[in-house]
Amino acid sequence: MSDGSIIEVENLHKIYQMGRVGVPALRGVDLLVARGEFLTIVGPSGSGKSTLFHIIGGLTLPTSGQVRVAGQDLTAMTDSGRTLLRKHTVGFVFQRFNLLPNLTARDNIAVARHIAGMDNKPDPYFEEVLRLLGIAHRLDHKPNALSGGEQQRVAIARAVVNRPAILLADEPTGNLDTVNSAAVLDLLKNLNEEYGQTTLMITHNPDLAVYGHHTVHMCDGRIVERT
Repeated sequence: MSDGSIIEVENLHKIYQMGRVGVPALRGVDLLVARGEFLTIVGPSGSGKSTLFHIIGGLTLPTSGQVRVAGQDLTAMTDSGRTLLRKHTVGFVFQRFNLLPNLTARDNIAVARHIAGMDNKPDPYFEEVLRLLGIAHRLDHKPNALSGGEQQRVAIARAVVNRPAILLADEPTGNLDTVNSAAVLDLLKNLNEEYGQTTLMITHNPDLAVYGHHTVHMCDGRIVERT
């Protein structure tokens, strides 16, 4: 890992309003993530893991506190600024593959390149990603013709094809069997090691923490331990 933090979270609070009642999801979270680090975030459902991810990824704003991603203060940015950050700096992999059912695997990946304005730019990295993920021979198939593991590989390719500095993976193996889960986790680790991509992966399964350099344990909206 290189020196310097690519993610800085300070005294982060998030309260969701349920009618007249405020429900705290985050309660004063502090977190530093080094450039090139693979960090796993573990904790039970409702511990605040996904809320923290959504804030770091610029999908939602905190109630209070500060978040800096790649040197940019998300709380001071406009909606369009956060959209640009997601286009060029942050990639997302979710438990649900979120592939477009009417498009082939190739076209699902191409959507990300189109959004980032890279349609007509040849990029050897794209071919390398396909090789690393082992899906080059499945590109002309639609999602319903792919296995769960293959669909998740396509989702990962879509997330990383534009070389985002940060990859956020939210329960990426939740819908996969043991064999495919191990394969996907190995792929995330390889992407981190080969390309220095900062990776944050959240999971409710503490056994998966071994894939990261460090692990953050969350409970009741707080970070209770970092190992």
